[in-house]
Amino acid sequence: MPATTTITTRIDETVKKNAAEALEAMGLTLSSAVNIFLTRVAHDRAIPFDIRVPNATTRAAMAEADEIASRRAARFSNANEMMDALETGRE
Repeated sequence: MPATTTITTRIDETVKKNAAEALEAMGLTLSSAVNIFLTRVAHDRAIPFDIRVPNATTRAAMAEADEIASRRAARFSNANEMMDALETGRE
């Protein structure tokens, strides 16, 4: 087995929690995701995704999404409930 090392980094607690939850849903841990990221950087000699400054439309959509999430609105138990809400225009 190859030698391993430890990386220590400071991450906002909420970002860490949300990322860990998202990664868990994908069957990954924070450690495995960082390992995948760094492996791609080492192999490709580039960050494996585009880094862009969002335009005004994107920033407005992000703010709206944050507001909806903070109200815990637009949450559904299943896809049928979501589709019904989309079709009727309700949250």
